[in-house]
Amino acid sequence: MKSKEILRLVDSIHRNKAIDAEVIFQAIESALQSAAKKHFGSTDDVSIHIDRETGEVEALVGDKHIDPEMLGRIPAQTAKQIITQRIREAESEIIYREYINQKGALVTGAVQRFEGGAIIVNLERAEGILPRSEQIPGEHYQPGERVRAIILDVRKSPEQAKIILSRTHPDFIRRLFELEVPEVAEGVVVVRNIAREPGQRTKIAMESLEPRVDCIGACVGVRGTRIKSIIDELSGEKIDIIAWREAPEIFIASALRPAEILQMTLEEGEDVQRAIVTVPEDQLALAIGRKGQNVRLAVKLTGWDIDIVQPVVEKAAGAKAESEAEQVVEEEAEPEAAVAPQEVEQTEADEEETDETAEASVPNADESAEGAEAPAPEEQEGFDQQQ
Repeated sequence: MKSKEILRLVDSIHRNKAIDAEVIFQAIESALQSAAKKHFGSTDDVSIHIDRETGEVEALVGDKHIDPEMLGRIPAQTAKQIITQRIREAESEIIYREYINQKGALVTGAVQRFEGGAIIVNLERAEGILPRSEQIPGEHYQPGERVRAIILDVRKSPEQAKIILSRTHPDFIRRLFELEVPEVAEGVVVVRNIAREPGQRTKIAMESLEPRVDCIGACVGVRGTRIKSIIDELSGEKIDIIAWREAPEIFIASALRPAEILQMTLEEGEDVQRAIVTVPEDQLALAIGRKGQNVRLAVKLTGWDIDIVQPVVEKAAGAKAESEAEQVVEEEAEPEAAVAPQEVEQTEADEEETDETAEASVPNADESAEGAEAPAPEEQEGFDQQQ
């Protein structure tokens, strides 16, 4: 390999791969040295040095200088493999350093190919991997199609750094809101928490740091344009925007919407944060959600264990009290109403006997009355005499 060819190779790789020239020179030296050892014998001490300015090659086998032209007879395939490997290692290190600081950032790339269930995304300077577990269920892509995702992780690899992408992570929702809502990007509206079931539904708690700015209105946009762009990116995933509140009873009630709340009891301790929420009977299914989704997302969003109950306890207590009251009334009325048959018959007999006695005594009474009105003659005469 001539000096000009070496300089031309180093300059080309440096410009195309953005790899430092010194790293490339070292890779070429290492490749020539390994190839020379195989040619002259591994027991010999082989040293190769390339002048960084002129590209001249100085070769030593032990203490003996050898003609650099002799290196041209060394199998070129071996040197090429070593140079390629070293360049890949250097390129992988550069990519790792560049993307490791971008974890959580939103990136856009083109679908390049499919490997099993994973999608390989071209990020221009690197390739990203979108595993099946990080894809939104139900989504399908075609080669060349544009796709957005966040950088979930960056892993070192001897050949090429692996950039793991995600579309299911809650931070993907956060980055989309920062992209579509200027108030969120500027920090006027803050995302407090996100609870998500990818492809189905997301609940996001927002807080406005400016009293004049409505956090929900800012995220929805005029005629829903902002939120519609986010929903379209998520292939129709539903998004509930909730105003964050410090008071847990208000925040929990908002997180359970659209269900209405009748009553809420909070149980808070060192290891327990539990809310017992009473909802109307016709709102029970709405509060729980399909397969428990609504209450499950509310638990993730608020950090409270939420139990949804009906007002059955109150109804049962009222029915029990009413039953006891009716029983008391029946017991009080029973002695007057319940009379034994013998007592009824005896009472009727006594009444008949009394009637007969009354009828028998009526004539005697009349006779007495007549006797009183007509006194005996002797008594009348005596009366006249006294007068």
